[in-house]
Amino acid sequence: MGFSLLEELPKILWLVIGVAGFAAVIGLLLLLVDRGPKTRRDWWQAVCFLGPALLLLLLGLVYPAIRTTALSFFDRSGDSLVGLDNYVWMFTQPEILTVLRNTLLWVLFAPFLATATGLLYAILVDRSRFESVAKSLMFMPMAISFVGASIIWRFVYAVRPAESDQIGLLNQIVVWFGGEPQQWLLNQPLNTLLLIVVLIWVQAGFAMVVLSAAIKAIPAEIIEAARLDGTTPWQLFRHITLPSVWPTVTVVLITISVQTLKVFDIVRTMTGGQFDTSVIANEMYNQAFRYGELGQGSALAVFLFVLVIPLVLVQMRTNRRAREQR
Repeated sequence: MGFSLLEELPKILWLVIGVAGFAAVIGLLLLLVDRGPKTRRDWWQAVCFLGPALLLLLLGLVYPAIRTTALSFFDRSGDSLVGLDNYVWMFTQPEILTVLRNTLLWVLFAPFLATATGLLYAILVDRSRFESVAKSLMFMPMAISFVGASIIWRFVYAVRPAESDQIGLLNQIVVWFGGEPQQWLLNQPLNTLLLIVVLIWVQAGFAMVVLSAAIKAIPAEIIEAARLDGTTPWQLFRHITLPSVWPTVTVVLITISVQTLKVFDIVRTMTGGQFDTSVIANEMYNQAFRYGELGQGSALAVFLFVLVIPLVLVQMRTNRRAREQR
């Protein structure tokens, strides 16, 4: 009876209870810190505030990582030890090799093109008359989820029979120039490149905002001195703008690269990984949750984690150098 009454509580009431519980926990922590030993205030504050975060980190990240790594050495049920068989399977199956190839294409094209697009746009609209409006339009896709962006671009790539009116923008352009409508998401490997365009469209706004701030941080005296010396726009970009913002470019590249390695929503929404468009994150989901192959899905997850580690290390090194130069 009591359980049924709990189920009948409106969702808004559960929201209020959740917010009240969170506020109570924070209030209790503040009270404990304020009433804690004065001689060890810093230590007491660290325990109270970092302790819950550390606990959540252990339960939500460290333990799952260890558990996933262990499962990658077992069979689909997680009961029988199979050693490195799952990793051998990963690098010998043609289907998985296609997945790895697609992931490589994503990493090679998406971060560099998104960063280059954002940098070019930031330079072109910098200090222009309608700078704020132009930047808002460029940044707008960032407000859309990857699923929403994928649905939008599915309409762009949509196809209808040649005798029918096209609702897909890309096919309509092809028809205007006298061509035949194409099944864009079925043609390999063009379909993978067309999926990459979606990520570039979303992430270029992020790159533009960050790089635009870095460009504005360049001292105006340097720019004016270069222009007085007769520097051309290309020379100004090559010898002053790009070297000045290069640390920021590196950060943007790494951030988008990490996002690219984890890409799942776009592939899942637009093709479901069919027609040779699957990537590691999508295949990991398929193996673990659709096919019940826990060992193989875990091996893919571990491999994806290993790919992300060098990017994180480079990011940490870049941040450390930036702090040392201040």
